[in-house]
Amino acid sequence: MNFLHMFSSAIIMILLISLLILIHEAGHFFAAKLVGIRVDKFGFGLPFGPTLFSKKIGETEILIHAFLLGGYVSFPDDEQDCDLPADSPKRFCNKTLAQRALVISAGVICNVLLAYFLIFCTGLVWKQLPDNKFVVKFESFASTAVQSALNSGFEKGDVIYKINGTKIDYPIAINKFFTASKEFDGFSAQNIIDNKFNELKALNPNINSEGFIPEGTVVHIPAFTDESPVNLTNDNILGIEKYKSNETELSEVQKNLRDKINYNTEYTADKEIMLIDIAAAISDTKKPVQITVLRNGEEINLNTVYPNKDGLLGIQQSFTEVYSETKTLKQLISGTFHYVNYNIGFMVYTLGKLFAGKIPVSEMNGIIAITKIGTELIAYKGIFDGLLLTAMISLNLAIINILPIPALDGGHLLFIIIEKVTGKPVSKKLIEVLSNFFFYLLIAFMILIIYNDIHGWIIGKF
Repeated sequence: MNFLHMFSSAIIMILLISLLILIHEAGHFFAAKLVGIRVDKFGFGLPFGPTLFSKKIGETEILIHAFLLGGYVSFPDDEQDCDLPADSPKRFCNKTLAQRALVISAGVICNVLLAYFLIFCTGLVWKQLPDNKFVVKFESFASTAVQSALNSGFEKGDVIYKINGTKIDYPIAINKFFTASKEFDGFSAQNIIDNKFNELKALNPNINSEGFIPEGTVVHIPAFTDESPVNLTNDNILGIEKYKSNETELSEVQKNLRDKINYNTEYTADKEIMLIDIAAAISDTKKPVQITVLRNGEEINLNTVYPNKDGLLGIQQSFTEVYSETKTLKQLISGTFHYVNYNIGFMVYTLGKLFAGKIPVSEMNGIIAITKIGTELIAYKGIFDGLLLTAMISLNLAIINILPIPALDGGHLLFIIIEKVTGKPVSKKLIEVLSNFFFYLLIAFMILIIYNDIHGWIIGKF
């Protein structure tokens, strides 16, 4: 992929993101004009640093700021030295609750409509839309394939259908299962540790099971057994929630002991050690992975496989995205709504996990990551994939903006709802204080996200 192609793809992605911001602010602008509110400023970017462009068109001053991550429209109510009288019908505050709510929500509405429009047009021209799933096939064994993989019964073209009973719709799911099932992962179920402790006592009746075993003592080791298979949730697979083992974590002493024993039938203590430590050490073994494939339309359970200490099995896969046809008007409308509704549901669910503290802020990314990913998507897969990504960003922008947080559209709608319920407007001073506080909080959050983006880019996260 040459530099010119990547550069042009980056420009396209930046223009598409800019379009989202313009559409959002244009929604506020035209809704204000519709209900007779004067718009003093239409700003592209946030008013920090230098202003790159400024021109008065009619009643409105058009501005482009150097800090391009955002936009705004300014009404007479926002200016202390406004020349309009306090009771002017051109002021935002003198409009009905319904009119003010329309102006505030117009940006979000436009972003949602734009998303539907982009997806509809993509399906119309492309004749298909993604079905939010993939088909993953086994191709061959790598030179580093573990023996259990070679003995598994894989055949070229097998569709990897299930792992440990979980249906595989995403290629990333396979690696996540293998990584979570790696040998000697440092965890083991407490019941396995207890069983091994009892087996050790039975095999070594002359050893003090409660105190320290003297150096030089020969300890007979019971047969090693597999651990329980790993079960990952959909949240674990999609990266919404990190996988955390609920098993007992081995201490450093126990891990070192595990490596020394290394499946041997005897262990000679090289220092004082407790029997319970040996029990924990020999309990951390292999986690079985049961793979079900589709072969000629039939489900086939392969022989159990065991990833190595690095969580690798040594198989090479190919994957293809599943698409739904949108050749007829009915298919097009149905596909558009399915695609939008699925992704809205996913975004809202993810947002809920974020507020619940399930997703660390360090895992969040923003405009730089989106631009980079979008650039590569356009460069390698084409403009249609870029348009679909733009539609998803537009939906995300709408969902974020409608949150009931002061300084966002949803916060202003919340104040209107409070006014409707109480029969009197919220104090302007309170609105100003809350809006300013959350505005600077959002700026700080944005800076943190930018840091995540730059750090992720440097370490090759995306």
